[in-house]
Amino acid sequence: MNLADMLCYADIAELTRIAETYDCSCSSHSKNELIQSILSTVQRRDVLETRVDEITASDLRFLNSLLFESRAAYSLEELKARALGSDPAVLRQQVLAAGVEFKPPEPPPLAKSPPKGGRTRKAKKTQEVPPMGPDEIARHAISRFKRFGWLFNGFSQQTRYLYQVPEDIKTRLCDALEHKYRASLVYTEEPPVYRDERSLILDDFVQFMRYVRANDIPLTAEGVMYKRQVGQILELFAVHENIPARGGWRFGYGRRFRDYPDRFSLIYDFAYYHKLIAEQPDRLVLTEQGLGIADGTERMDPTGLYRFWLRVYKGAIPNLSALIQWVMRLSSNWLTVESLTSILQPLVRPYYYDTQQDILERRVLTMMLHLGMVRWGETAEGANVIRITPQGKSLISGNTLAFEDKLVID
Repeated sequence: MNLADMLCYADIAELTRIAETYDCSCSSHSKNELIQSILSTVQRRDVLETRVDEITASDLRFLNSLLFESRAAYSLEELKARALGSDPAVLRQQVLAAGVEFKPPEPPPLAKSPPKGGRTRKAKKTQEVPPMGPDEIARHAISRFKRFGWLFNGFSQQTRYLYQVPEDIKTRLCDALEHKYRASLVYTEEPPVYRDERSLILDDFVQFMRYVRANDIPLTAEGVMYKRQVGQILELFAVHENIPARGGWRFGYGRRFRDYPDRFSLIYDFAYYHKLIAEQPDRLVLTEQGLGIADGTERMDPTGLYRFWLRVYKGAIPNLSALIQWVMRLSSNWLTVESLTSILQPLVRPYYYDTQQDILERRVLTMMLHLGMVRWGETAEGANVIRITPQGKSLISGNTLAFEDKLVID
């Protein structure tokens, strides 16, 4: 449904709040006049661009979690999770960890009548207002989006407790954001050299399967391969990686991310999750399905690996789907990594020791390079530049994942 349809179903009180938000000059007693005034105002690009410029970084992340999905409705709990940048389970854990039971605010107490004689006692020191909890923060964000006309309650008995985003508002907001972003991007000519790893990760996946088939691979008590075997596997790969040094923090991006390099840990976790390899008490072995990959009787699908990466990394980067959508939209021509990451940083929250810059460059763009989704080059002046590949456009356009669709591998 579009904005005009949803405004028709809204009551006059809700229409009045939206009209006041946009400073519409119209009668608050005429529903038709309110609708026409809101539509004529919101359909102006400069109005939405101004609104987008004014919202906070947290509201911008909330907005981007809604723009690129095809679903028709959201529950209140799902919206609260998006407003806080976590899934419903994490949200409940945050509430429990805070030890707070959230309840609707109670009405203020009735003022006591002054004592006889008209004299009142000096008021006590005003109590400090406690900071808002996660639940209240999320509810305020949802209320703001309702006043903007970006969220509406359903109109039927089945959808009255669900929330919907007007389809044309999604499109207009995407256009407004893209116009804003492009104004700050630095586009360049094609660099003299660039990396394109389009099919290399699938080739290296097969190399890993064949190494496991051909070798006896012992595992430590923690179920990890020894450095000697990991080094031999990495030497077979087309893309070089270093074994992580012990002592540094490595977690949040996969089951074996702490033990193996970034790209190889994705390959390993994918093989483990899809039961292509099995960790026996002291050995790593191929399964029957894994033998099919190693023998060449079964082929790897880049779509499966891409969707797996999304689901695993979204635990640490909730807005990952929105980020790669913007990379696809903005990098149809060569542009500098620095200008791209600078405009996308507000969409990212730091993750422990990973800064916003680390997440965008190392966890998003570098992994998109490894998955064959972008080319990465360097200009004559030494600036890093990227451009989306046809495979990247195909993977991103043909695969949408819900915000809540995350994967934690035990």
